[in-house]
Amino acid sequence: MDTLTIILCALIVIGTFLFWEFVAWFTHKYIMHGFLWIWHRSHHTVHDHALERNDWFAVVFSLPSIGLFYYATLVTYNPYLIAVGLGILCYGIFYFIFHDIIVHQRLRWRPAKRSRYLQRMIHAHYVHHARHTKEDCEAFGFLYAPPKYEPGKFEFKKERRETQ
Repeated sequence: MDTLTIILCALIVIGTFLFWEFVAWFTHKYIMHGFLWIWHRSHHTVHDHALERNDWFAVVFSLPSIGLFYYATLVTYNPYLIAVGLGILCYGIFYFIFHDIIVHQRLRWRPAKRSRYLQRMIHAHYVHHARHTKEDCEAFGFLYAPPKYEPGKFEFKKERRETQ
């Protein structure tokens, strides 16, 4: 693979990663809080289950990446499609770490240092989960929150139940 292809693939990975935040925001606002609320409601409900019906979205969101990896490696080699699949995969990994681990404590781990960015993102997600209905929610992003969500005084919610 030549240098230009590597640079283009790196740019495609980054661009896909950034675009996927829009895809996730749009899907969260109009599909999860729309006609597929039947799945997403489990995520806005306090419970003690390890899994939620909402976890099916992770499976659905992984399918484009899996399909691209399959097609671009086994059917016909295409490094650009592999790069798109990798961008989606990277977004999924960041989403899982931020959303499921750091915010919702599905695994008990939090970073020792908390940047203002991280505090704003977590606070925005707490604002989102302040409502347990599909209507009147805000802050649908996962890796970006507007400055209006900058918390005055930030405090992590300690228990997973407090974040649902």
